[in-house]
Amino acid sequence: MKFIAALIVTALLSFAGSLFFPWWIIAVAAFIVSVFIHQKALLAFITGFLALFLLWGIQSFYIDYTNDHLLATKIANVLPLGGNYILLIFITALVGGLVGGMAALTGSFTRLSSNQSREIL
Repeated sequence: MKFIAALIVTALLSFAGSLFFPWWIIAVAAFIVSVFIHQKALLAFITGFLALFLLWGIQSFYIDYTNDHLLATKIANVLPLGGNYILLIFITALVGGLVGGMAALTGSFTRLSSNQSREIL
């Protein structure tokens, strides 16, 4: 239950934040959700990765679809992708997922270290 809740909240908070802030707000959103919804480290990484992989993948596919794949094909020709816009969308989603996963992992470790420091005091 925590997994699905964290997945949805991470995706929604990242989407809402990206409307008003720079792209890296997704890391802040994944970090905050991971701190407040406690999960083990690996599950937190998977949650952040999957939420932002899906969000960026769906967003980039939608943007690409609405302009008939023109810009993505041109960028895929500039990069060594052979004009494959699907691969470009996958790489975009992968970058977003890795940023979200690492931020969620950091949030999980931050929560863990703050709980341990409270036990010491």
